[in-house]
Amino acid sequence: MIRDQETLTALVDSVRRFVRERLVPAEHEVSETDEIPPAIVDEMRELGLFGLTIPEAYGGLELTMEEEVLTMIEMGQTSPAFRSVFGTTVGIGSQGILMDGTEEQKAKYLPKMATGEIIASFALTEPDSGSDSASLRTTAIKDGDHYVVNGTKRFITNAPQAGIFTLMARTDPAKKGASGISAFIVDAKSPGITLGKRDKKMGQKGAHTCDVIFDNCRVPAENLIGGVEGKGFYTAMKVLDKGRIHIAAICVGVAKRILDDALRYAVERKQFGQPIAEFQLVQAMLADSKTELYAAECMVLDAARKRDQKLPHSTEASCAKLYASEMVGRVADRGVQILGGSGYIAEHAMERFYRDVRLFRLYEGTSQIQQMVIARNMIKELSA
Repeated sequence: MIRDQETLTALVDSVRRFVRERLVPAEHEVSETDEIPPAIVDEMRELGLFGLTIPEAYGGLELTMEEEVLTMIEMGQTSPAFRSVFGTTVGIGSQGILMDGTEEQKAKYLPKMATGEIIASFALTEPDSGSDSASLRTTAIKDGDHYVVNGTKRFITNAPQAGIFTLMARTDPAKKGASGISAFIVDAKSPGITLGKRDKKMGQKGAHTCDVIFDNCRVPAENLIGGVEGKGFYTAMKVLDKGRIHIAAICVGVAKRILDDALRYAVERKQFGQPIAEFQLVQAMLADSKTELYAAECMVLDAARKRDQKLPHSTEASCAKLYASEMVGRVADRGVQILGGSGYIAEHAMERFYRDVRLFRLYEGTSQIQQMVIARNMIKELSA
């Protein structure tokens, strides 16, 4: 759903210029240094990127899902690390508070997230709890007007920069499944929180992850999201449904960039006296990539519109995330093939994208988890 086409067009155009004029020229520097220049982060704040999904009442832009998707497709046409700077804040870091938080919690935290003053991080995954997130072991035990948190979270995006964590922890150790899990807002500077060393990843340099260790960390009871225990896992699943559409849109954007780079190279590169774009086997790779990209874009937009219309969309969100994340991997592989030896050299963006996009098939639920969600939803619908 697009509320105001003129306003959306202005936003998308601004993001497109920002990507082309500021982010693309900085890609190599970020890849080499594993750091995003502070000046670029400040410009992201000025553009309002941290508040894309936060309601206008709290200082955000309050984009619909379709508007968010169209904006992220533009944002995706550069290194995914840039999107990651604000991605956890507009997505899984803030959406739990927005969806299920109390009015007091929303008023306290959302305005600071919208301006980028606070970067929010989502603390769900653990060393022994990845895809099986309902088995998490981190505990939050009530002690007077506080909860005492103990446990370790792993692969937490933006943890080194986070101002708050949206934390999932078990408030009822006697309940081993989802019903014993609650959600909390935790100040990242709270005593009892330590960060592990930054992970050295295959790709997405500039986007930082690390362990977050809670050792008798005391969290005010008023920071229990929604003020009700046992709802955290269900909050997380709602947040992830939205996040999967968001990530699928980023995959579409990255695939557009990769295919554009591959096409330009194929037109300019000559072998046997002619551009390699004239060779039918190269054309086949370009055509297959374009076809899959088009299919993924249609899926993402359809899933976004269903969510905006408040229609059931869990299956569509998983379908879009599954297909788009697998698609961008295939497009990147063909991109390297079209560039040949140049595509394997670090000086070319193609080599970096080839490594960067591998992560899309893992976070927000692996491809295998998406398959399980889709199949289970199909069975449930048949039995209804």
